[in-house]
Amino acid sequence: MQMRTRLSALALASALLFGLTACGDESKLTVAKATGELPFATLTVSPVSAQRERIWDGVIEAVNQATLSAQTGGRVREIAVDVNDYVKTGDVILRFTDVEQQSGIRQAQAALAAAKAAMDEAESDFKRVSEIFGRQLVSKAQLDQATARRDAAKAQHDSAKAAVRAANEQVDYTVVRAPYSGIVTERHVEVGEAVNPGQPLISGLSLDKLRVNVQIPQSDMAAIREHAKAALVLADGKRIDAEQVIVFPYADATTHTFSVRLELPQAETGLQPGMTAKAAFVIGESERLMVPESALVRRSEVTAVYVVSDGRVSLRQIRLGHRFGNEVEVLAGLAAGDALAADPVAAGVYLSRLHAQESAQ
Repeated sequence: MQMRTRLSALALASALLFGLTACGDESKLTVAKATGELPFATLTVSPVSAQRERIWDGVIEAVNQATLSAQTGGRVREIAVDVNDYVKTGDVILRFTDVEQQSGIRQAQAALAAAKAAMDEAESDFKRVSEIFGRQLVSKAQLDQATARRDAAKAQHDSAKAAVRAANEQVDYTVVRAPYSGIVTERHVEVGEAVNPGQPLISGLSLDKLRVNVQIPQSDMAAIREHAKAALVLADGKRIDAEQVIVFPYADATTHTFSVRLELPQAETGLQPGMTAKAAFVIGESERLMVPESALVRRSEVTAVYVVSDGRVSLRQIRLGHRFGNEVEVLAGLAAGDALAADPVAAGVYLSRLHAQESAQ
């Protein structure tokens, strides 16, 4: 009978050390009485004022996403990228044949040369007539005609210069470049295909800047507008504060929900456009019990802390809420004023030695 009792005590001590017991009922835990000062530091749980939040699922989308369209006509000569390829700003994505565009440049340059010659001739004629008019050998009407021819020739020259610039732009349009770094999501044309201005060519998006769109019930919109503060909650519990909360001023007539957009800072989140994510919106103030994450004991699905009360140490299961930095909200299992072991490893070792001494007696 004595041996059975000693084995039961050892089993309870082992379960306490490794946190494998279902410790929701504190009476089922092994409770040890400390003799003298405890060999580990303790901390006292006290309520802190914190923001009250409500969480909804949102959809991640890229801020920079676009479909590039043809700005000139031609035939597709080369497609340098494919779907899922990463491109940098300014990288060549697609090339057209430029036979017509090069011909247009030559025509524009020839027209510019002719306009330059006409302008020079009109300028010379104007100077000659002006000198003769100064000697009062020609009439004022002849001077006015020379002036008009000079101004018209200059305007024609400016028009020809603009035509050359436009022709050069048409040649530039035969090479399509990436407007920003990102991922190619869709290709709308094939090599050899003839395209016209305005025809879609390539679609893509940038992963550098993301945002979240959330549908919010109308009953919560007043609080969200008042506080205008939210954060994205990642799968590992980390939070990314939104740079801006944009509330659209109208509701969907079918779902009666408002669209709210969270502008996110540039950060490595592992999120991709199209994914869902949890967005926490501030809707008021409340008090929370917070404990350092370093004070938690995690074993399988059990989360607990070592509670110190009247010189006795016990392992107590708790239920957690959201994480805020290095602290975690406690929803159940603790009350204000409870003392915890700041170092759960040291507390576990202490209990193990205490049970070993009791078992040896």
